[in-house]
Amino acid sequence: QVQLVESGGGLVLAGGSLRLSCAASGRTFSSYAMGWFRQAPGKEREFVAQISASGGITNYEDSVKGRFTISRDDAKNLAYLQMNNLKIEDTAVYYCAVRPEYIRNFVDPRFYLSWGQGTQVTVSS
Repeated sequence: QVQLVESGGGLVLAGGSLRLSCAASGRTFSSYAMGWFRQAPGKEREFVAQISASGGITNYEDSVKGRFTISRDDAKNLAYLQMNNLKIEDTAVYYCAVRPEYIRNFVDPRFYLSWGQGTQVTVSS
């Protein structure tokens, strides 16, 4: 089982940037695809971005394309979400999660096995 811990959230002005980190424990992190999700108050958890186990394939939710970048460093058991040009509607708790590589559905949170505790991102005007 992989355990995940997010960090890097905070309060930022609209147009600013943040980089979220996801630290994984366990020797098998590199064998999993990895995703970032977010959940705003009163809303369901939604897909933000995912990266394949090899790191060669990335996918993004339409509203973050061109602004967010997902990456991973398996040597350090870390994954990142670089968020630029943040908007007020990006405000949410952000979670990282891992998924078996063979599961192709990367937007449904039910297919993810392990989750971090989340980190709050608040974008103000």
